[in-house]
This record gives sequence, structure tokens and C-alpha cells, in this order.
Amino acid sequence: MLGIATADGVVALDAFGATDGRVAKIDDHFRLFSVTKPLTGLTAARAIERGLLNPETPLSAALPGFGADRDDTVRLWHLASHTSGIAEPALDSATPQRDDLLAAGRDFRAGTMSRYSTLAFEGMAALTAHATGRYWADDIAEWAAALGADGLTLDEASDPHVVVGAADAGLDIDRFVALRSPGAGLIGRAGDLLAIGAALLRDAGEIVQPATHAMMLRPLTGDIPRLEPYPAERGQDWGFTWNLRTRAPGLIDRDTYGHGGWSGAQFAIHPSAGLAYILLTNLATPDVDTDLLDNAVVAGL
Repeated sequence: MLGIATADGVVALDAFGATDGRVAKIDDHFRLFSVTKPLTGLTAARAIERGLLNPETPLSAALPGFGADRDDTVRLWHLASHTSGIAEPALDSATPQRDDLLAAGRDFRAGTMSRYSTLAFEGMAALTAHATGRYWADDIAEWAAALGADGLTLDEASDPHVVVGAADAGLDIDRFVALRSPGAGLIGRAGDLLAIGAALLRDAGEIVQPATHAMMLRPLTGDIPRLEPYPAERGQDWGFTWNLRTRAPGLIDRDTYGHGGWSGAQFAIHPSAGLAYILLTNLATPDVDTDLLDNAVVAGL
């Protein structure tokens, strides 16, 4: 599934391929995996601009039992920028994420390094719920529906495409689904994400106010060490949950931000070029050169 939008809306959306006789259609649901992260981040940012949270809010404000054995303080902005130093469990952990979060050891001192973390978003969801009284997925569904993006869900009745090769890649889908992860659990359609991308291009306060949007795009990782799987040579920074490709050596247009997902999802927004695009696949860790795709979309439109 590949779709492109401008600030005015969708300009191209095509479905292709089939799995076990199921032909892909443009309104099909797919597992978004880590494209969930910036959507959870937008929900937290909405709480920030309402004065209910601050990027400096410590995780312990929502979870007093967190970090009892740590001599540092993990704050919301650490969770948002993969700099929390929270030791990461498997994506399909058999333990509830809240339990994993409270029991997690320290990988490094908060703010001193960057290592990609999905569990950190359980902390972000806890802080947001503590501040707003809303469950993270319900909050996303509400503000997204106002844009016409009413397909974002955790409900398996949405019938997402089977992720081909998941078991071979070491992921137990049933255990993963049971976690309802705020860092990876959402299911959605290409059109949902294109509606969000178009709203962000308009930057008219439909999701967050322009100043809040700008806050989310400020680099938070600078020149601190980057640990796998995002080493320094990939040329990116983390903003507030957005992957900022401002130094990517393979891109035509570096004025871009977005996020990828484990089953081949790629969501990218190019403000200067005036476009956003979404790629959705149902292949476990597919071999897709997203820089080639990005350049073709930017130049082709």
C-alpha cells in the first residue's frame, strides 16, 4: 500500500499484492508497529499544550515505583527521544508492559546516550493518562477521528493483514497483540495516516498548535552517542517521538520527519516539498530501501 498526500488531502493511493488469496484494498487495515510512537507522542504533546504535562515531568509522577534503584531521573522528554536508558524487553514479552517498565534495569544514565526503546512509550502513556485521565488509544482515536482518520484501533475485528514471516523472524504475534503497546500496537489504514500527514502539513492547529508542532521537531539527541539500531552514520536525530532525518546522507530532501514500523511501514512528512506519504506492507522486516522510496516520491510529485 502506497499513498501520497499534500496539505489539501490525498493525491494518490494504491494497493498492490495479495496474501494467501486476500487481495490488498486501499481501505484495508495493517499493523502499524512503531508508527504508533509519534501518534502516542502527539497525544502527549496535546497534554503539554494544555498545561497538564511538561517535557520535564518525571516518570515517577505517574509511577512512583519506577526507578527506585536508579540514581538519575527519567523525564518525559527522555521517553520521547529514546534517551531514557530503560532496558528493553522483547517486543513480544510474556509480561505486561507496565510490569516490565517497573522492573526494568538501567541501560545507561538518562540523557547521555540514545538507544531505540518501545517500552519507554508505556511510560509516556502512563504519564499522559495520569495527566488527562484518558487511555492512550482512546485519546488518539478521538482526535484522529476529527480529521477523518477514524480507523486507528487496537481492535482485532478490524482484520489487519497477516504479517508474513513474523514467526520466522522471532515474533509471537498473539503475545505481541496482548501487550496493547503504546509504542507499537496500533492498527490502521493508509488513509488514516495520510489524513494526519495532511493536517501536519497544514499546521493549523488541528492536532497540535504550530508552536507545539515546532517543539516536537526540535532535535533532542544532538551529538550524544547513538547505539544500535540507529547509529550515528544513519544521519538522524530524535525529536519529540519523531525521527528527524536532517543529516541523512541518502536523501534528496532532508527537511523531513516521520517514523517506520517493523512490518515495513514508512510514514514520512516533507514540509518544504509539501507532501506526506505512507507505505504499508505485511512483511516481517522487509528489505526495503526507504531512502530510494523517499527520493522517488519527493522528486516524482
